[in-house]
Amino acid sequence: MNAYAPILVLGALGAGFAIFSVVMATLIGPKRYNRAKLEAYECGIEPTPQPAGGGRFPIKYYLTAMLFIIFDIEIVFLYPWAVTFDALGIFGLVEMLLFVLTVFVAYAYVWRRGGLEWD
Repeated sequence: MNAYAPILVLGALGAGFAIFSVVMATLIGPKRYNRAKLEAYECGIEPTPQPAGGGRFPIKYYLTAMLFIIFDIEIVFLYPWAVTFDALGIFGLVEMLLFVLTVFVAYAYVWRRGGLEWD
């Protein structure tokens, strides 16, 4: 248990700071509410009323989120590779080049299909 004590203490400090910040912001912060602050905010787009049963939501939001997840996963694989680069040798270099090439092909496909253009 002693090995995990610093992690638990750091987690408790982080949670305590987050709770303290939220509570102090509500107590000390200005309370000047107006109509603009109370409206829903949708990425700078004026919100439109939705039908009672829900409306169609653009798929572009989800595609953009999936693109970010793909590139985040790529970064997760690049960090350990960079740490053990010397131990892997030429094999590690070739494997990572193939991995990056695969991700780049997906990126080029999305780019050609217009997935990165925001209308």
